[in-house]
Amino acid sequence: MKRDRVGAIDVGTTKVCTIMADVNDDGLRVLGVGVVPSHGLHKGLVVSINEARESIRESVRLAEQMAGRKLESAYVGVTGRHVSAVNKTGSVSITRNNQIVRPDDLKRVLDVARNVKVAAENKVLHVIPRGYVVDGQAGVRNPVGLQAYRLDVETHIITAAATSVQNLTKCIRSIGVEVEDLVMEPLASAEAVLEPDEKQGGVLLADIGGGTTDLALFKDSTIYHTSVLPVAGYQVTRDISIGLGINYELAEEMKKRYGDVTPREQDDAAAKEIAITGDGHSVSYRDLSEIIRVRVGELLRLIMLELPQSDYHKLIPSGVVITGGGANLPGIAELGQKIMRMPVRLGVPMMLPGVSDMLDNPAYATSVGLLMWKLKSEDTETSKTRRKGLHGLLVKMLRLFR
Repeated sequence: MKRDRVGAIDVGTTKVCTIMADVNDDGLRVLGVGVVPSHGLHKGLVVSINEARESIRESVRLAEQMAGRKLESAYVGVTGRHVSAVNKTGSVSITRNNQIVRPDDLKRVLDVARNVKVAAENKVLHVIPRGYVVDGQAGVRNPVGLQAYRLDVETHIITAAATSVQNLTKCIRSIGVEVEDLVMEPLASAEAVLEPDEKQGGVLLADIGGGTTDLALFKDSTIYHTSVLPVAGYQVTRDISIGLGINYELAEEMKKRYGDVTPREQDDAAAKEIAITGDGHSVSYRDLSEIIRVRVGELLRLIMLELPQSDYHKLIPSGVVITGGGANLPGIAELGQKIMRMPVRLGVPMMLPGVSDMLDNPAYATSVGLLMWKLKSEDTETSKTRRKGLHGLLVKMLRLFR
């Protein structure tokens, strides 16, 4: 049985999660998980290399301890306001005599599309083909083997600030772990929580983390739009802290323990007082929930404003999937349906064999998705190899019939 190893490191504003797994013919098996509070990061950016490195080191150590082996390399998630995206097209001519599109032509046309002017301070993370056009015929998924004079491609190009990426990779490599690939976080989360039919029909993924809310819109089974909002769980906690006159750490604890965006007004619990300090100081459950509801409602409206067109019911008929740590607020899906007026569900990562019980939580969607990205990459490479083999067979057949 073929066996490989894969690691994933999700360096977030509130936590660092490291996962180690085996990859075999049956899929993934989780061997070790390490989750620790995050220090030295703010809104997806490294603001203190020493603190960030130590958080990552401890997370990796816990995962290695559970797995019983060393982590050599890992897929790493990237987010932050510095991440941006643009759609670009590329075109090439097919000049060989038989006019058959080869795998090399796909690489050529993607290279042309990739030659978009990127600021010197930015780095290209992903060049994702959205669709091909063969001699004016759009909607082609895989043009290899088709006859054509011209091949066009529309791509989704994602870039990030080079210094931000360098600081993150420097932290990880300094503890002896190589960065196998950098993945924009909502693309990873999508691998863990979205269904194929949702991606086909049109769906928006909203990954609400501690420092940022990452968005990825899928249509016709490919990426359509991505963006990052610098508003997330941090703002909710800060509002609680200011509104109730308590410190930030206590406000975060209150949010996690008692937070509810849809309090039931007739429930006796809605009017109860919650003791929050040893001296008997207390706050109203209704006041706490109202602060959370108002801020989360604003965030949900900001998410809809980020959509590339106003007719979003037609654009994303499958609705919105909310994941990330922010999805753990009770009632957020119901509030989302009320505000967005479309289907809204929570995105919980799929259960994997092994020691993965603790990952059954929206907060770990990116971490699990980074592992899934490894499988997707392997499937893509296998498909490329298969296409090359089919192309060679096709060329031999054409020679026989000449």
